[in-house]
Amino acid sequence: MAPQREWFEKDYYQILGVPESASQKEITRAYRKLARELHPDANPDNPKAEERFKEVSAAYDVIGDEAKRKEYDEVRKLGPLGGMGFGGPGGAGGATFDFGATDLGDLLGGLFGRARRPGGPGRGTGPRRGADLETDLHLSFREAVKGVTTTVPLVSDAPCSTCHGSGARPGSAPQICPQCHGRGVLEENQGLFSFSTPCPACGGRGTIIADPCPTCSGTGVERRRREVRVRIPAGVDDGQRIRLKGRGGPGRNGGPPGDLFVRVHVERDPLFGRAGRNLTLTVPITFDEAALGTRLTVPTLDGEKVTLKIPAGTPSGKVFRVKGRGVPDRKGVGDLLVTVQIAVPTKLSPEQREAVEAFAAASSGSPREHLGV
Repeated sequence: MAPQREWFEKDYYQILGVPESASQKEITRAYRKLARELHPDANPDNPKAEERFKEVSAAYDVIGDEAKRKEYDEVRKLGPLGGMGFGGPGGAGGATFDFGATDLGDLLGGLFGRARRPGGPGRGTGPRRGADLETDLHLSFREAVKGVTTTVPLVSDAPCSTCHGSGARPGSAPQICPQCHGRGVLEENQGLFSFSTPCPACGGRGTIIADPCPTCSGTGVERRRREVRVRIPAGVDDGQRIRLKGRGGPGRNGGPPGDLFVRVHVERDPLFGRAGRNLTLTVPITFDEAALGTRLTVPTLDGEKVTLKIPAGTPSGKVFRVKGRGVPDRKGVGDLLVTVQIAVPTKLSPEQREAVEAFAAASSGSPREHLGV
């Protein structure tokens, strides 16, 4: 593991009460004794004991492990680095270095001879994953509900069509770098430290292209338009992102490609709306249909028609549910929610006016009596 900041600041031997020459058995014995004495269960009302227990456990986690202990001992030999602060005063001339969250593995390079290899975290030499890309796809309302397989156009970096990503002219191949022997890094041992730097001959790739591809000039990628096939699942919603693994930007130096994210935009439908898994439909009815009741035929999204029984006295805004005529998803299929609204005519013929006036004259009571006005 990489050395931690605390290794420079804390004496784990002193915390466990053992000398630096103690054997692993002596260290384990000391830890167990202290752990029994300081365990929170044995000291429920002593917060200081709990803090001390954590400190003892952290110390044993390092010097109780032979491999970690060896690294810890090596780090402790750097004594002055601890005095140079890591955020605190000390060292020559009171110099202070605040490295924040910097990993000491990066700070010290290849400490103890463990240089970073291409493709690992760090400077970015060697294989690198391709970039994630995003594009937009516009669908009709029905395509979004039912699902569709289509293609999306994309202009982006892609593996070179001439060399297929190798970077070398067809008929040739990249050669192993003679300076780093394919490792991509050069190491320089300086006693305790072993520093690694990207190989200047190959730029950290580990290979050298003696005869570059004329299309991509040895990069292995070219910018071009391509069509990406995508299957949109049934029930996709407006604004949803579909991830296509490995269909993004090409990797560099043999790295894997990135992903492509397709953002879906769904057009409005002239008849149907959507509420989660349910489709919605608003149907106008006449006053006499609402008052006397009727049988109402309504469309569905799949083109079939269904008949609803509207009972007498149905108020405007009443919602009727048609099972299984909604949006499909992994959990099943939603319903069609039909809302009826009473259509009030804006113009009346003389006969209609006479009929309405006769109805008003025959009516008694007021629907507003509960208001007390």
